[in-house]
Amino acid sequence: MNKKIIGYTTGVFDLFHIGHLNILKRAKEQCDYLIVGISTDELVEHYNNRKPIIPFEERIEIVAAIKYVDRAVVQRNIDKLAAWRELNFNILFHGDDWKNTPMYNEIEKQFHSIGVNLIFFPYTQGTSSTMINHFLQENK
Repeated sequence: MNKKIIGYTTGVFDLFHIGHLNILKRAKEQCDYLIVGISTDELVEHYNNRKPIIPFEERIEIVAAIKYVDRAVVQRNIDKLAAWRELNFNILFHGDDWKNTPMYNEIEKQFHSIGVNLIFFPYTQGTSSTMINHFLQENK
């Protein structure tokens, strides 16, 4: 009997765009069940020093409605090992803009020891929530 492959990815998903959709689609192609953690407004404000434009309740509803997402969960902290303990996923998916950073090198080492794979997807060039936000600010 084949074991169900559970994937996990996280994000703010503010000003949802094609890059967000790409990562969810590609992640779902590599697992049977995709769980997506959506960062709370407080978490984003803590590590980004700004509140998201779209409130958490709306962002999680948007992500949960996407056909590639099997389950949307609240992400209250960035501790991926704690998320694994709670959700028991087999693969962590992330954009490659975080690859080889000290934080993700440590996560990779921790997950390797427990048999969880990390898969990095290429960052979608030409679009980001930050770029969209800057464009909106400049064109008020």
